[in-house]
Amino acid sequence: MNYRHAYHAGNFADCFKHALLVALVDSFARKPAPYFVLDTHAGAGHYDLTAETALRTGEADSGIRRLFAARPPILARYLGLVEALGLYPGSPALIQALLRPADRLACCEIHPEEVVLLRRHFHRYPQVEVHKRSGWEALGALLPPKEKRGLVFIDPPFEDPDEFAALAAGLSRGRGRFGHGVFAAWYPIKQRAAVRTFHATLRAADIPDILAVELYHREPTNAERLNGCGLLVINPPHPFVEQSGLIAAAVLDGLGRDEAGAGTAVIRIADE
Repeated sequence: MNYRHAYHAGNFADCFKHALLVALVDSFARKPAPYFVLDTHAGAGHYDLTAETALRTGEADSGIRRLFAARPPILARYLGLVEALGLYPGSPALIQALLRPADRLACCEIHPEEVVLLRRHFHRYPQVEVHKRSGWEALGALLPPKEKRGLVFIDPPFEDPDEFAALAAGLSRGRGRFGHGVFAAWYPIKQRAAVRTFHATLRAADIPDILAVELYHREPTNAERLNGCGLLVINPPHPFVEQSGLIAAAVLDGLGRDEAGAGTAVIRIADE
């Protein structure tokens, strides 16, 4: 309950996960059938990068502002949405902007102030539902959706030392309810050991078709710093599999490979 994303909005992790999120959601528009998106940890929806909270950390200066200066062509879709939506759009705002009339979004947020902001922002959008509830609980309560296809986006704050275990359990539970759905989960990389254990847990769960895309801002050796991050995707759409590595590399190039150990990787955790 202590984590407030307003302090970190537009940082390198946001740029990475949101550029990949846009590509994932866009992949659903290739077919006419409606789709559903569940955003389990939605946050406030929009963030003012000129507010005191954002200026206190200045993380957007080495994040979205650098990408706007560099403008890698493959990120044009993502950067165009950020410009068009104003402020810095969080995941629910980006998803809502991509929905077609028959598509649907459910946002879950537990922090009461953030729920108020979400409801205020989306009250004119009948396609969007805002739930004040735990995203982990929503994986059982809101799945499967009435639509035949969809995306579950999981972006927890990782305040709890057991968050990797909670994420693995949530993915297994959600997939048990919505087996053919696409699941995308963001995770931090501080040191490699926790990430290796997370990947191994999912392999042991016998979940097929898992891809992980990772970005390393620096060598992940300091447990006190966010040295990189990853997006794990279950049932990744084929266009995304082809695009993900290019998007990750473009984000890192746009941000600048300023520190030793910077790089990207696409890891096949489980085959189809």
